Amino acid sequence: MTIIGTLIARDVRRGYAGGGAGLVSGFFLLAVILFPFAIGPDRAMLARIGAGAIWVAALLAALLPVERLVAPDCESGWFDQVAVRGLSLPLVMGVRILGHWLAFAPPLMLAALLAAGLFGLDGPALVRVEAGLLLGTPGLAALAVATGALTAGLRGVGGMAGLLLLPLALPLLIFGAGGGDMGAMKLLAACSLLLVAGAPWLAAAAIRSVRD
Repeated sequence: MTIIGTLIARDVRRGYAGGGAGLVSGFFLLAVILFPFAIGPDRAMLARIGAGAIWVAALLAALLPVERLVAPDCESGWFDQVAVRGLSLPLVMGVRILGHWLAFAPPLMLAALLAAGLFGLDGPALVRVEAGLLLGTPGLAALAVATGALTAGLRGVGGMAGLLLLPLALPLLIFGAGGGDMGAMKLLAACSLLLVAGAPWLAAAAIRSVRD
């Protein structure tokens, strides 16, 4: 448990180092701000599209840290050191997902409070948006780590990461922006859980192929 805790703390520190969390939150807010400018001051329209716009911005913000989630450790041989210690690679990648979520989700959910004000969302709508982000961001974190592992060692991975992550994240977007009814929330939670369960194994297989 001490090693696991150390790995989590390391990943969280890396997530916040160099203003990474602030960059993600800032990009998220910048993307959200564009919607009111494009649509105009129609408050009823803004309130209707608020949840969907917040989720679109969250998906785009999830792309920013992909390049630094796995590739630097592959290049430095860090995963070889982990293998020498006898740690399971899927377990390590599961811990990486948890650490990334702790660094990625709380700033994003705080920024969503400001975004909700831009769209004029009322209290119940804000609660639904925040609940959706709480359920869906673990899936986004899992996708980001898996995508980072699949693109590790490739040049110019920004476009490739988008091609991999965004289509797979569409179910999260659809159910997250689905108005917050109980059925959509359950499907969102199921999709997120499926991604969290499968991503460590996919990421581990990708890292093994890079090391070989």
